[in-house]
Amino acid sequence: MKVLLGFLLLLVLLLAGPAFVIASGSASLGVDWSRADRSPVGLAPDPATTPEAVVQVYAARALSWRGAFGVHPWFAVKPAGARAYTVYEVIGWRAYRGLPTVAISNRDPDGRWFGSQPSVLAELRGAAAEAAIPKIAEAARRYPYAGEYRLWPGPNSNTFAAWIGRAVPELRLDLPATALGKDFLAAPFVARAPSGTGWQVNLFGAAGLLVAVEEGVELNLLGLTVGVDPLDLAIKFPGLGRIAPFGRGLRAAAPPTAETAEEGAAPHG
Repeated sequence: MKVLLGFLLLLVLLLAGPAFVIASGSASLGVDWSRADRSPVGLAPDPATTPEAVVQVYAARALSWRGAFGVHPWFAVKPAGARAYTVYEVIGWRAYRGLPTVAISNRDPDGRWFGSQPSVLAELRGAAAEAAIPKIAEAARRYPYAGEYRLWPGPNSNTFAAWIGRAVPELRLDLPATALGKDFLAAPFVARAPSGTGWQVNLFGAAGLLVAVEEGVELNLLGLTVGVDPLDLAIKFPGLGRIAPFGRGLRAAAPPTAETAEEGAAPHG
């Protein structure tokens, strides 16, 4: 009985953050994805006036109730002299149609994610970006879950982001606690942290531990992340993301949205 009560209490604590997001109105419940705003927000350097190479990693909350729990990430790259960005991301609905989940497009790199404001998680410029771009392309090509997608506990769009982060450690990609699915690992259940600055062990995204210089210490339970980040003087909660009252502030990837829509398909992320 005590074990059951303890489990129920733990579940309540894990769901308190997502419940607060919904109660506060931050989650985009009832939004029509087909009419949602996808316009750019001005975070990406203009290729016409930026000749140097650029790599940016974005995240924005997922559409509807999913936004209370997680975000959708993507990678935007522009080689030196290029006039447009290439965007790499994983889109769930593609798997349901028998297509590879990895989508490569020239959409607006900093476009709102179905109404949700994106934020920049990592950025490289110049020579560092130029060197990273082919690594990102190659890692996207080698993504091991291109034929499958599961919203929970993964593999999903955040699993893809973590995969790219490990392949390009110079990004030092610190995915937010709201990146549900970032900790999904299959056998042997051990890998470098997405930032490349530590290690993690995890059982199919359901339970695990991450210890890294960039991320700090994170405990993953039922796909939800709680943790402490000493570098930012921050704590991490499911749904709420990173809270740093004495550090770099809340970094939970802006308001909610969904997953990409193409050819009239409903979004998944």
